Amino acid sequence: MSHPTTLAQAIDRYLTFLQAEQNKSPLTIRSYRQSLDLLLKLSQIESPLLFSKQTIRIYKTALHSFRARNGRELSIRTKNHHLTILRAFLRYLIQEEEMDVLPPDRIQRFKEEQRKVKVLFADDLALLLSSPNTNTREGKRDKAILELFFSTGMRLAELRSINRTELNFKTQEISVRGKRGKVRVVFLSDAACAALQEYLESRLDHLAPLFIAHLQQATFEMPPGEQFRISANMIYRIVKRYASQAGILSNPSPHTLRHSFATDLLRNGADLRSVQELLGHKDLSTTQIYTHVTNPQLKEVHKKFHGK
Repeated sequence: MSHPTTLAQAIDRYLTFLQAEQNKSPLTIRSYRQSLDLLLKLSQIESPLLFSKQTIRIYKTALHSFRARNGRELSIRTKNHHLTILRAFLRYLIQEEEMDVLPPDRIQRFKEEQRKVKVLFADDLALLLSSPNTNTREGKRDKAILELFFSTGMRLAELRSINRTELNFKTQEISVRGKRGKVRVVFLSDAACAALQEYLESRLDHLAPLFIAHLQQATFEMPPGEQFRISANMIYRIVKRYASQAGILSNPSPHTLRHSFATDLLRNGADLRSVQELLGHKDLSTTQIYTHVTNPQLKEVHKKFHGK
């Protein structure tokens, strides 16, 4: 096959392939674009044919030196994310464009420490969930957001994308489209149902998004009202604000509520594969990060045999 061989052009073709042939989500495309733009910036090569052990070493060194907007070094996990995307890009060039480029398995990821899982203890969780002032419409919305996070273990992007019509209060279920476009069913607790119903009853608009910003301004807008959908950044700030307001020192994020959901299930006897399905994890190994904090048998062994 004959192709233009500049790296930038090859990246553009790859992103088109991901969208047209693999139906990747806009969020995934954007993530790949940002990563491959960083590759263009740091690798200092003009053609994918120039990838070699030496140029990959230069790119890895540049990743170590690179600083994010906040001035911080990239985490090992983030560096590995960029290397994983580079490997996928090279695999595409070999399989789809039949280019003679560096085999992706020649690129070794950095060794990662086991991830630490931050979860909320029951007392802190109760404080967080009770923090919003439900005498206001904003407070009702924020209460519903917090309850929905803990009830379902949804990712932030998943929660943000829900529309009102996707709620089923009769079965207490929501169908969620997660990573890689995979659809799964998540379940609403009684507390989440109550908070959502109270919030929706306070809404004066007919817009499609479940969670919106500028509730007052939205009142007379015509559907679908996508411009009023709450931003990911705003949801993140909502969780942070109520955690601070509740005096929770561990500084939880929306993902902390996802972790808390998973650990709560496992501590109460749920099996790992069921939790994997509920979280929408592709691999069981991803779910296994929770087992070391939720193994009641280890606690019993310690209690029975230690310090006698």
